[in-house]
Amino acid sequence: MTFTPKTPAFEKAIKDSRNLKAKPDNDDLLELYSLFKQGSQDPPFADAPKPGMFDLTGKAKYNAWKKVADEGMTHQQAQEKYVKLVNSLKEKYGFEG
Repeated sequence: MTFTPKTPAFEKAIKDSRNLKAKPDNDDLLELYSLFKQGSQDPPFADAPKPGMFDLTGKAKYNAWKKVADEGMTHQQAQEKYVKLVNSLKEKYGFEG
């Protein structure tokens, strides 16, 4: 397993995402999840277990991450997009920080 370094901006965005005033809608949450997983590569997508047949939430998360991975997005690109997304969500939902 390889270690994927996290930029300081990515680390800050992770913390900031936990301090939004309101819970983001499901589409925003799936985008956050997929970019976080691709950005952190923990585990790499190829090593991630597939969710069970009745795990609908797990399937949605897995498919969102698969879409990002299939686009060929690098972990650096995912971290940058994650930071931008969190900043836009701070404006959309409010931020307690």
